[in-house]
Amino acid sequence: MLKKEEVENIRADFPILSEQVKGQPLLYLDNAATSQTPTAVIDTIVDYYSRYNANIHRGVHHLSQTATDAFEEARATLQEHFGVDKPHQIIFTSGTTHSINIVASGMSALLKSGDEILVSAMEHHSNIVPWQMLCEKTGAVLKVIPMNEAGELDLKAYSALLNERTKMVFFNHISNALGTVNPVAQMVEMAHRVGAAVLVDGAQAAPHLVVNLKELGVDFYTASAHKMCGPTGIGMLYGKEEWLLKLPPYQGGGEMIAEVTFDKTTYADLPHKFEAGTPNVCGGIAFGAAVKYMNSIGLDKIGAYEEELTRYASEKLLEIPGLKIYGTAENKTSVISFNVEGLHPYDIGSLLDQMGIAVRTGHHCAQPIMDFYRIPGTVRASFSFYNTYEEADRLVAGVQRAVNMLQ
Repeated sequence: MLKKEEVENIRADFPILSEQVKGQPLLYLDNAATSQTPTAVIDTIVDYYSRYNANIHRGVHHLSQTATDAFEEARATLQEHFGVDKPHQIIFTSGTTHSINIVASGMSALLKSGDEILVSAMEHHSNIVPWQMLCEKTGAVLKVIPMNEAGELDLKAYSALLNERTKMVFFNHISNALGTVNPVAQMVEMAHRVGAAVLVDGAQAAPHLVVNLKELGVDFYTASAHKMCGPTGIGMLYGKEEWLLKLPPYQGGGEMIAEVTFDKTTYADLPHKFEAGTPNVCGGIAFGAAVKYMNSIGLDKIGAYEEELTRYASEKLLEIPGLKIYGTAENKTSVISFNVEGLHPYDIGSLLDQMGIAVRTGHHCAQPIMDFYRIPGTVRASFSFYNTYEEADRLVAGVQRAVNMLQ
């Protein structure tokens, strides 16, 4: 658990936290969308463009070799961080959406009409739409794992859906809209009993939990750097080697080839098979720096602190008359989605912005969840390890003030 003085020291690493918004100190609570970036990562980005900006893997000159070494070192950092056997099982992508689409595209060559794929009811649109498109291409059938009022997946219903026709299962590790932490290892084991492969959207979990992919047993796992104190436009796809070898490439171009003639092209070995074109070199290196920064603090300490902070803020918010929190799973973290009876979430969010408080409003790219609760959206306050108990109190005071102004 992080101590108060540790959090204050951490806050000093984030220049943006000293900014003013509408004449008020910034209170940033939109971390589920994008986390803020520490000086260590900013300096890494500046250093890259200042000293060794170059294409990688292709050049014999010093800058190219320096950039290549730094890029591959970042891959190795992610390999170690996520408990992966081999570095080539980490594919650099532009983010979680890109990662999911790589798998969806590859699976179109492996599925047939009548095959079944399962997706959970609490997914981000990026873990729904690609599978719908896949079903349209292949004739496979998409089925939904239901959830209950607390925002927990119904594991009995999940078990009943699994059968010999089930080829793949998709669900998030943590819900971006509710904060629910799903039982990944258990769900993976259940899917593997019927021979189904599993892709887990780890975009919301990777910033908050110690994630060991070997222990979880997943076949595919995704993460985005911009939710882990890194830059936007870079992420990763992990895949078991047998699956990465089986899937055809997502796109063609330079880097992902072994040999090209006008008669035939042979593909490069992993990971380059899935990394066509010039990659986001700086982004990959900065992703590695962000992971190192978070590890210097400790993901276990980060997760424990955020869980307690989220619990504290939830208890305080529930003291406001008419306020309801959506997502009350026993195992949850970092996210509080709420509404106040009779008030639109957009109006509350707009007033909070006038107070310098940044939250997200709307359906959070998880419209099926909002349809389940029969609401247009929620106010979402999402916490990170650089947020404080004093900021939680300021959020509560801000919501109460907004309610008083709107009622």
